[in-house]
Amino acid sequence: MLKRTVMINGAKTTFVADAEEKLSDVLRKQLGLTGTKVGCGSGECGTCTVILNGKLVRSCITKIKKIEDNDEIITVEGVGTKDNLHPVQIAWMVHGGAQCGFCTPGFIVSSKALLEQNNNPTREEVRDWFQKNKNLCRCTGYKPLVDAVMDAAKIVRGEMSVKEFWKTIPEGASLIGSKLVRPSAMAKVMGTWDFGADLGLKLPENTLHAKIVQAKVSHANILSIDTEEAKKSSWRRSRIDL
Repeated sequence: MLKRTVMINGAKTTFVADAEEKLSDVLRKQLGLTGTKVGCGSGECGTCTVILNGKLVRSCITKIKKIEDNDEIITVEGVGTKDNLHPVQIAWMVHGGAQCGFCTPGFIVSSKALLEQNNNPTREEVRDWFQKNKNLCRCTGYKPLVDAVMDAAKIVRGEMSVKEFWKTIPEGASLIGSKLVRPSAMAKVMGTWDFGADLGLKLPENTLHAKIVQAKVSHANILSIDTEEAKKSSWRRSRIDL
């Protein structure tokens, strides 16, 4: 077991973990920083991206034995606050970059690191950055993500104000067909939007869980389900009726 005292999002934090433990697990399970999502678990999707000592790392393949005392870690929770969002977070909301939102925290952290190195990137440089750092998105087609970084860079450079950039809907206008920022966008860009895996870490240990059973054959109908193993499970607290 290793004891480490590090700076996480500007706060001194001490934890104890196995040397082979993944940084993502320590952040999520021990420290409650569930803004860092885990997608592939093998460093290929960029969902778990954090900044370690100024460099982007994929926390799902970074072992605790690689973390030293006084290291500095920035997760999505440390990028901006509700009252002081980072330009990247604002641009993500305006351009609809946070759709399902699962990959969003990794992209936000990655984009922040990019603009700290280069606040005037070309569109091709933004795309190359995402490719190099393995940031993958299945929803957007990447165009709105690149648009967001380009506009965030303008705000960083002082060429555009947030007030000029933020879209508002005229009073009485229909929301249908508008570009109004979606209600869930802020939580997604801040990493506070909880998915199933996040909620699972925040529930009591003896919480009952439901499991979805799907047909293994396309278009087949499930006629019956064998519940005997479920009834034997250690978490069973009451009779199961199906």
